[in-house]
Amino acid sequence: MRSGYTGIRRLAAALTTAAALLAVVPAASAQAATGPSGISARGAVLINATTGKALWGKGADTSRPMASTTKIMTATVVMTTKGLNLDRKITIKKEYRSYVAAKGASSADLRTGDKLTVRQLLYAMMLPSGCDAAYALADNFGTGKTIAARTANFISKMNAKAKALGLKGTHFDSFDGISPTGKNYITPRSLALLTRFALHSGNIRTIVATTKTRQKATNGRIYTWYNTNQLLGAYKGVTGVKTGTSTPSGPCLVFAATRNGRPVIGVLLYDSSRFTDAAKILNWTYGVKASARSTFVPRRLPAGVPTD
Repeated sequence: MRSGYTGIRRLAAALTTAAALLAVVPAASAQAATGPSGISARGAVLINATTGKALWGKGADTSRPMASTTKIMTATVVMTTKGLNLDRKITIKKEYRSYVAAKGASSADLRTGDKLTVRQLLYAMMLPSGCDAAYALADNFGTGKTIAARTANFISKMNAKAKALGLKGTHFDSFDGISPTGKNYITPRSLALLTRFALHSGNIRTIVATTKTRQKATNGRIYTWYNTNQLLGAYKGVTGVKTGTSTPSGPCLVFAATRNGRPVIGVLLYDSSRFTDAAKILNWTYGVKASARSTFVPRRLPAGVPTD
């Protein structure tokens, strides 16, 4: 009799626990078993930006090249530098312009001799995805006697930060995503977690949420930069973050959004439909009605403005 009574008590406890779980888990969690459909990315993940827990994934733990989404780590290393002065002025060197010309890289069109602040260079790197701006930051935040030594030191700081953050399947050989050795890679999950950390900075949040900015160099030259993230300003609730494209990586996108107090971060690696796929994922996440899903159109960049 005692054995039977114990079994009944255990069953009752289990039913009570299950009922409690059903009471607190949001309806959206029921979707997690299936996830959004029609996502063409080779690697993808969606995480809860508050807890860091994955809500959905596709090859989420497979390392892949990440192109210019690398610059999220570049910005993170700069922003976590001790004694950082965002108003510090940096002189643009001809080597930065020569680099983007030689690599055919995305550029903020920085002019030799102009002086821009660290803050302005972060805009130049994160909006138009300027590899010249990334070069300038790596050169000035690394240590060493030569540009090569300083940029190599900066990249070592990127890897040290990845290790400190516990980012698995991650390695950097580049400050901008143009990999000289083919060993610049990350997993979608680690990239999402890196972004979650980066967005703790209010300055980074402000920068990546900006669709367009006009910045003045000390000599009076005006720079106008547009954000290459065409999801920003086109999908309600999107707050960033970064695009990237290269031959090895394909089109990539890291995006963040908040609706109804639910912040998420998503990553799409090698996805030729990155903006519309991101919208599909967000529609699924926020339970957007079918009648409203067809209204999304990526934000168009002005004619002549390059994408990344």
